[in-house]
Amino acid sequence: MSRNPLLQRLITIIEPVCTQSGYDLVDVRFVLEQIGWVLRVCIDLPLDEHTDPTQVPEDRVDLTDCENLSRELSAVLDVDDPITQAYSLEVGSPGIDRVLRVASHFVHFTGSDAKIQLSIPLAITSPNGSSGDRRNFRGILRGVTDDKVAIECDGQVFHLPIADIDQAKLVPDWDAVMKGKSGVGAPSAKPIKPGHRPSQKPKTKHEPKHSASEPQGDASTPNLAPHAPGGSKEQG
Repeated sequence: MSRNPLLQRLITIIEPVCTQSGYDLVDVRFVLEQIGWVLRVCIDLPLDEHTDPTQVPEDRVDLTDCENLSRELSAVLDVDDPITQAYSLEVGSPGIDRVLRVASHFVHFTGSDAKIQLSIPLAITSPNGSSGDRRNFRGILRGVTDDKVAIECDGQVFHLPIADIDQAKLVPDWDAVMKGKSGVGAPSAKPIKPGHRPSQKPKTKHEPKHSASEPQGDASTPNLAPHAPGGSKEQG
């Protein structure tokens, strides 16, 4: 999705290694942090179209998987040497608010709540006839057609070119997570209590005060290996 030439080159190097090792490349980020430059690679097991995204998967990427792939990527990156400065390689698994990068990701999580940020604004026309540009979208994923993601926001469906997406992430339902579900996917209908009559008042939608951050904590299993141009050295 990224138009950054370095990231595009890194993806062409990293993705074949992940696929050959039996993993799906979720995301690649090259960022400057307090410890220096970090190449963050996020992997997962391939998505199964027959699985229910609302359920927590039985098989997951663990620390051993990340360590093994980190060694493989280190060897390949040392040969291609696409990054000129010293950096650390971090391989981890996605959190609950996982990144969506390619069409298959958006298709698998159709019905889920998601946030999408465009690198190139989309020209839109509002119902009242006014026009403008929009970069940020929060709503329900409605599938993919002709390399465009359909997302329903406030009753209107927008079709966003995947090539123009800078970042897209799932927005988990934390109530479902607390009940042992994955927190994503189409929400199930809540049962009506006996003798309870549903309210006829329209519901007011409240946006969360805090946005989700990069996968951290228990939801990810990072493995750090410092790199320098032309060579690599793993930390014990």
